[in-house]
Amino acid sequence: MKNKVIATAFAASIAATGAQAQQTIEMTSSFSANLPILGTAGVDFKNRINSISTEVEFEHFDPGKLVPTLEALDAVSNGSVDAAYATSGYWQGKIPSASLFAAVPFGPEAGEFLGWILYDDGAALWQEMYDQAGYDVKVMPCGVIAPETSGWFKNEINSTADLEGLNMRFFGLGAEVMQRLGVSTSLLAAGDIFPALERGAIDATEFSMPLIDARLGFHKIAKFNYFPGWHQPSTLFELIVNIDVWDDLSEMAQSQIETACLANVTTNLAEGEAKNFAAMVENQEKNGVTIKQWPPEMLDQFEAAWNEVAAELASEDAHFKKTWDDLQEYRAGYKTWVQNIYMPRDR
Repeated sequence: MKNKVIATAFAASIAATGAQAQQTIEMTSSFSANLPILGTAGVDFKNRINSISTEVEFEHFDPGKLVPTLEALDAVSNGSVDAAYATSGYWQGKIPSASLFAAVPFGPEAGEFLGWILYDDGAALWQEMYDQAGYDVKVMPCGVIAPETSGWFKNEINSTADLEGLNMRFFGLGAEVMQRLGVSTSLLAAGDIFPALERGAIDATEFSMPLIDARLGFHKIAKFNYFPGWHQPSTLFELIVNIDVWDDLSEMAQSQIETACLANVTTNLAEGEAKNFAAMVENQEKNGVTIKQWPPEMLDQFEAAWNEVAAELASEDAHFKKTWDDLQEYRAGYKTWVQNIYMPRDR
């Protein structure tokens, strides 16, 4: 009986020690948990890491619960929040090269983007960007989606002249292009877009994929939805962790987090590819949305404006130039593969 008591006490001591050793990490997300694809990705990551790790437990918080969306980078860097699930394009106003690790106009699609990040220089340049800008964070890829739609408009757009004077919510480097074409842009978080459309503070918006945009209700006000998403041929999402929090973790816990993020990349991409065509059909048949394709001449104008923006940013910021040159070199090599291996889309 005495031995049984000792054994029970020892087991309880071990359990208590294990419980104390597990570190709780508070993670703010840039997207609400009820938002499909974008929001579910942050929740999926939380569930995935918590299911495989006995060393860390992540707690997920919607935007605004800990900090507003656009303040997450500063909050993680200064240690007031442990981690954030976000996209670096939200920091474009703070770091010139930030959107090169989020979405590049006329840039790589998801597979090509991940190749550069994971097997070329992308990941190292991404971390270098934060280090050089003075942000105390560890960054890693934690999600990716295929192209987005490129705009919801109240009126049909037939030329770039129709864009002049519009107030529009726009993301990242694409906003720089739209400004060149006479559009006044602002970066609004997801929950702020519909109210801005409703009260006329903005005339048009882009945000994400059809299923996501449908959840936010843009079709109730803006009936013309434009494709393709030239400004975001793919969008990469990041997990940033305060560097002191990261360095305090064991190598095992760090590896588990990185592994959970890579798994999240897979399911995030697959969910976006699987669920959007049904949303497009519903938008047309039930919501009265007209799906439009940008004419070739307008896409040419968007691309010409983007090339001007990229050249100027490269001339003004050394890290942007370094990253842009590296990405361009990678893409030039990738053309040999992509132009030969894939079947034509119209077969």
